[in-house]
Amino acid sequence: MTSWTPQWASAPGSLWMEYAPGPGRPPLDGSVDTEVAVVGGGIAGLCTAWELARAGHSVVLLEAGRIASGVTGHTTAKLSALHGMAYAEIRSVHGARAAHLYARSQQLAVEHVAEVADELGIDCDLERLPGYTYTEDPARTKQVREEADAAREAGLPASYVTETPLPFPVAGAVRVEDQAQFHPRKYLLGLAADLERLGGRIYERTRVTGLKEGTPCRVTTDGGHTVVARDVVVATHYPVFDRALLFTRLEPKRELVVAGPVPADRDPGGVFLTPEGGTRSVRTAPYGDEAHRMLIVTGEKFTPGTAEEGEVGERFARLASWARERFDGVEFTHRWATQDNWTTDRLPYVGRLHAGAHHAYVATGFAGWGMSGGVMAGELLAARIRGRDPAWTSLYDPVRLRPLHEAPALLRLQAQVTRHYVGDRMPGAHADSTDDIGPGQGAVVRVGGRRLAVHRDDAGTLHAVSARCTHLGCVVHFNDEERAWECPCHGSRFDTDGQVVEGPAVRPLERFDVEGAEAPAGGDGSGTPSERDEGGQGEGAPGRGEEDTA
Repeated sequence: MTSWTPQWASAPGSLWMEYAPGPGRPPLDGSVDTEVAVVGGGIAGLCTAWELARAGHSVVLLEAGRIASGVTGHTTAKLSALHGMAYAEIRSVHGARAAHLYARSQQLAVEHVAEVADELGIDCDLERLPGYTYTEDPARTKQVREEADAAREAGLPASYVTETPLPFPVAGAVRVEDQAQFHPRKYLLGLAADLERLGGRIYERTRVTGLKEGTPCRVTTDGGHTVVARDVVVATHYPVFDRALLFTRLEPKRELVVAGPVPADRDPGGVFLTPEGGTRSVRTAPYGDEAHRMLIVTGEKFTPGTAEEGEVGERFARLASWARERFDGVEFTHRWATQDNWTTDRLPYVGRLHAGAHHAYVATGFAGWGMSGGVMAGELLAARIRGRDPAWTSLYDPVRLRPLHEAPALLRLQAQVTRHYVGDRMPGAHADSTDDIGPGQGAVVRVGGRRLAVHRDDAGTLHAVSARCTHLGCVVHFNDEERAWECPCHGSRFDTDGQVVEGPAVRPLERFDVEGAEAPAGGDGSGTPSERDEGGQGEGAPGRGEEDTA
């Protein structure tokens, strides 16, 4: 292995996470009854819980970590109904009415945030401004024109333009008026405070591990407690209990973010995105004083668990270089990463958990647009639980399946999973010895007949865990820039000691003493032969208890 020093090793993380976490909520310490249990404390979960509490329902929200701190705490927080090049595709595949319903539901979500922030007096740095999808390539202007036409036909105030406020020329762009950007944690922590004022109960550091549907439903937690509820909403970013096999129709993608201050007079005054170069997204945010703004640039999509050694750091550097070329003199002070899931037909799954579900619901698959999508999901799920069906209910219904359109994507996703499941177990796929692992690095190694994921920290200490993801058993890979083990099959992520960072996995990777790995640390090594060899396999279940991005 070659050694590489991460360029961003000392950079702070998410800009949004610098905002005070607010009061901590206790974990669930006993069994409770409620009308609705919401699993996941990100934007979709908190919005759903608040909508229901405002309508007079008793609500319990369960979060595995801290609310608004997972995917939502690492978003770029563009609040827009203009979703890249979505409308031409939706119109082509699903029809003009579907595009209209999509646009209406997403724009109403933008307006809803503004209305709620004003109603509750939440100072969340909300700014109204235009959104742009642009191209620098003259060969793509026809496609951008078509997107502008499709967005306008769908009901958005869209136009095709050849000039934008960006400090570099574009070949063409879609411009949509009345979009927004905000501070997601300030908004959601304000919403959480009002949820509790309305009688809602929030429990943090409470991981949900089981769901028994029925009348009523029963939700069980890692502390051995039970929440009895008439209805359950699963808003954990990646589906928690996958009874509709949604994992076969979801593709996780990780995306990188860099941010740094620029003079306020260089603020382009909009939210911008191009699909070129692995996607590039630009926005700004208030920063300290009125003389500066924080420039936030996003891009470099990749599948978790597929990056080669040093590749993620190189992606960060490439993203920063792109931004410096276009925003002269910017020095980046923050970097972080975010993650979201893409569906096989590019529309989110919001509605029934599966075809036979009467009291269980899910929200996932926002394709990088989790701010408007999460707010939309909160309104839609609250309406359905209250016996109402908005006009776009069937558009987002997770039970939908469009075989002719989805078949190529389904086959591609399953081929990828099979390739990793089989290929990552082949001889020669991993390091030969722990001696090959340098400080800050990680690799999968055979130790004592077991396949282990081994990381050497900066002090030289080895940390060994099972290499087998506890979701469905794929072999994890090491992300040396973020120092995390990632599953290439369904996007689960674990820290170097095996604790779950991102779902769908719920159980940690089993820990081992690398010097004597005949039995797991804290266990006796019992189980079936395959479990003893690979560290066990678990069911799909929640990760951080988070829900969205973008």
